[in-house]
Amino acid sequence: MGILLCPVCKSELNRNTRSFSCEKGHCFDIAKENYVNLLTGSKSGDLTGDNKDMARSRKAFLDKGYFSSLADALCKEISDIHPTTVLDICCGEGYYAEAVKSNCNTEVYGFDLSKEMIRLAAKRRCGAEFFVANMANIPIADGSIDCAIHLFAPFCEKEFLRVSKEGGYLISVCPGTKHLWEMKATLYEKPYENEKVSPTLPGFSLCRAFNASQYITLENTQDIEALFKMTPYYYHTSENDKAKLLSLGTLTTRVDFYIRIYRKD
Repeated sequence: MGILLCPVCKSELNRNTRSFSCEKGHCFDIAKENYVNLLTGSKSGDLTGDNKDMARSRKAFLDKGYFSSLADALCKEISDIHPTTVLDICCGEGYYAEAVKSNCNTEVYGFDLSKEMIRLAAKRRCGAEFFVANMANIPIADGSIDCAIHLFAPFCEKEFLRVSKEGGYLISVCPGTKHLWEMKATLYEKPYENEKVSPTLPGFSLCRAFNASQYITLENTQDIEALFKMTPYYYHTSENDKAKLLSLGTLTTRVDFYIRIYRKD
């Protein structure tokens, strides 16, 4: 039995040679890169989420291993859980989904609002299933996910609870207090620490929380700019302060990830 649902009628979607279809005749073509777009209405996925330049820049940056400490921590936690199904919520260009699929014995599903992100994820050909969808209405069957991973994205508690199995896990990641501290110190006269919060999620209990941290050295201005564009600081920093950062040839900075493990009650 499949876990993907038709976004129109909520019936089970079955994979055919070139499409997914449901018993009521709704059909969704599989793109040549091997993903399916399950957005409906005016939001096709082309005009939502990150654009092509942002997606490609993010993929090039992550593929250099700068955030490998987070990928390693995720794989360790998931291996300890031994899930049958893993859902990567807002998976982006698939870096973490590929790591999980390569290192953990599990089925992996990943979705994002951006078609370009999903196109790049599917091109990894890592064995995971990728689809375009909205986090507020995930086309996944109720109670079908053993472990969901949620990285740097808004919360949608109702949907996370709905798709998770009883006793299933949610691994949520946000920036730690000292994340990118040295980058922030270059940008701002008085950098501030990120707030460290573990929100209460109805229907879930917090099992534990910990940090995965390391120092990375960005080797050129292109990598510095790529990381900068992945942060909210990029959109709220003056041009003069941006110029200070982008004048650097290299930058060593801390990456600090705050990881929380929840279990569905």
